[in-house]
Amino acid sequence: MNPNYNKDPHKHPMPSQDPKVRAHNFDEVTLGYSAETAIEEAKRCMDCNNPQCVPGCPVAINIPGFVKEVAEGKFEEAYQIISKTSALPAVCGRVCPQESQCEGRCLRGKMPVIENGKPKLDENGQRVMGEPVGIGRLERFVADYHRVYAKKSAPEIKKNGHKVAIVGSGPSGLTVAGDLARLGYDVTVFEALHVAGGVLMYGIPEFRLPKAIVQAEVSGLKDLGVKFMTNMVIGRVISIDQLVEEYGFEAIFLGTGAGLPRFMGIPGENANGVYSANEFLTRMNLMKAYQDDSDTPIQHPKKVMVVGGGNVAMDACRSALRLGAEHVYCVYRRSMAELPARREEVEHAIEEGVDFQLLNNPVEILVDTEGTPRTNPHYGFVKGAKIIKMELGEPDASGRRRPVEVPGSEYTLDLDCVIMSLGTSPNPLIKDTTPGIEVDKHGCLIVREGNETTKDGVFAGGDAVTGAATVILAMGAGKIAAKAMDEYIQGKKA
Repeated sequence: MNPNYNKDPHKHPMPSQDPKVRAHNFDEVTLGYSAETAIEEAKRCMDCNNPQCVPGCPVAINIPGFVKEVAEGKFEEAYQIISKTSALPAVCGRVCPQESQCEGRCLRGKMPVIENGKPKLDENGQRVMGEPVGIGRLERFVADYHRVYAKKSAPEIKKNGHKVAIVGSGPSGLTVAGDLARLGYDVTVFEALHVAGGVLMYGIPEFRLPKAIVQAEVSGLKDLGVKFMTNMVIGRVISIDQLVEEYGFEAIFLGTGAGLPRFMGIPGENANGVYSANEFLTRMNLMKAYQDDSDTPIQHPKKVMVVGGGNVAMDACRSALRLGAEHVYCVYRRSMAELPARREEVEHAIEEGVDFQLLNNPVEILVDTEGTPRTNPHYGFVKGAKIIKMELGEPDASGRRRPVEVPGSEYTLDLDCVIMSLGTSPNPLIKDTTPGIEVDKHGCLIVREGNETTKDGVFAGGDAVTGAATVILAMGAGKIAAKAMDEYIQGKKA
């Protein structure tokens, strides 16, 4: 056990901006640990003989190893341990759902709180459990420390003479690029947008993941020799087959994400002022539409309804507040217990003033049709929504209780903007332009062992395979694919 073991059952709080202040700016909400706090938090690790945190990490970071280095104040050594398996530590430390992965399995969080020599009991007579080590917070601290203080030097990597292509520069693509570059491959990443980073750039708000952090991680990959080609829509500019036949890439990874938004199909959904969360957040994050000098416009609504309860919905709610909205409703058809967003994000949204309308669902978007477009400047725009109350019935196929409408419970909300955050699916472009690529009924790429698609030499991972999921799961898929791509190419050489 750690000889300086800190028995405090609670993790050190994360410093953050005051909710009343941060709800009106796009600066990062959480401020990060100081060196002193990081050391004390790391000392909460028991250095147990059978750590469960590592199996809980999709990219298998040596968590006890890096935490031990932090406890000793050896921050750069801690970074080197993390970077052996993770290409995006500063990103994961901020947006990874540690509570359901590494921290969720931390034995420190499964120990009861002791008071006066006895386990502490709650009001129901149940044991009060302690909190896990703040692994994600420590990872963020270590990555930020490295970015600020480490001496930059290009690593020496011996090239192996083979070249691979990565389509998409989101978390899965960046992971594959990093792993293969370290093995000596000539790696080229093709990105459809004008800047690398994929969903990390267009999907996650600045106040939760500063874009400079993402670009610093991308720069680290460039230092490994990875080449990035932006404004390259593979399937339009160049086909998958051309990458192989004309450009000589020996294996290809598809990390094209799931950017095709879903809608409800209810009346009024085509009105002006109705956004998909994808469009709304892309304008905000990638194009910085909240700035006066931005090249892309965005509505600055006053009364907003966000439909959905995932992390993307929380991002949309909180972004709308920062645009100046006076009232933001989060309408979700189940209860708080079923809300899929991270608890931290929900808590931040509540603190900032988001109004959660749970067990409710829109059935119609109300549109202003008074007069004509010439006489009414708001003609064709959202003016409200008709909502119906829900109750939970029997469990559905997912195991969650199915929401059922309550007859006669309709009411209306006055609105000028609606943001649909109902999930996304992969764009069919690659499937439609690549013979031999097969997808399932949801449009997701079908993969077999090693994340190889149904087309020889073409691999895939991340949201393009699973549908919308988490950054860290996409990275885990990328690591599996990178290993398989190396074996594929080396096997052909043999």
